[in-house]
Amino acid sequence: MSATLLRKRLKDGETLFGTLIVSESPRWMDVLPGCDLDFVFIDTEHVALDRNKLSWMCHGYAAIGLPPLVRIPSPDPFSACMVLDGGAGGVIAPYVETVEQVRKLTGATKYRPIKGKKLDGLLNGEEMEPDLEEYVSKNSNQHILIINVESVDGIKALDDLVRVPGLDGILIGPHDLSCSLGIPEQYDHPDFLAACETIFSKARSAGLGAGIHFWGDTTQQARFIEMGANFLIHSADILLFKKHLTAEIKAIKQAIGSSQDTLSKSGDINI
Repeated sequence: MSATLLRKRLKDGETLFGTLIVSESPRWMDVLPGCDLDFVFIDTEHVALDRNKLSWMCHGYAAIGLPPLVRIPSPDPFSACMVLDGGAGGVIAPYVETVEQVRKLTGATKYRPIKGKKLDGLLNGEEMEPDLEEYVSKNSNQHILIINVESVDGIKALDDLVRVPGLDGILIGPHDLSCSLGIPEQYDHPDFLAACETIFSKARSAGLGAGIHFWGDTTQQARFIEMGANFLIHSADILLFKKHLTAEIKAIKQAIGSSQDTLSKSGDINI
């Protein structure tokens, strides 16, 4: 799937799934096509990835039909341009709370490569030359802009944020949101769930994608879809590795223990 198609499906309200990839291994290009995903999430806010490696990852995932959505370290338009130049299919900007932040991000993602005073003028309503308008319109469909709403102030501003032209989706950052609400990591708390439902509802009512990155059990994640989310970033490679490795090592040890207990009782071995 291309980023253009992902953007359309996102805004149309289709339910889409991705996961966070931390590992830089090229073997993921062999594994992920069989995992029933629609996109991949690469986080440069909390994960140390250099620009060259990030670009390699973006082009690799795009080549196997999984558009890479890259979270930049801050809601900075220059960082947004940089990851798009490196091959990202879309930008996720963290901790957005103001309309001005969104406008600058739309300028970076939907008006590329226009910058400076000309971009300021266009964002303020100045008319574009016909050839430039056609060029910008074509390019804007190829890039996705999603903002993280993960604070009380972000929720308060949400009615205005979702009306900014060029925005494609809202993503909840659950950890930061729970802390902003004063209930850190209490993901079953009524206030946290109410905040999520508000964000999902307002995003979808505005014709935008509504999503969350979550790593809890599958029942919790399904609940977010039932509450109105239409895209889910499920866990992360490193978390899934830890979860399944822990479970399987435990199962092996239990099996060994059961076998040893049986053999010990039969007198075949001494423990």
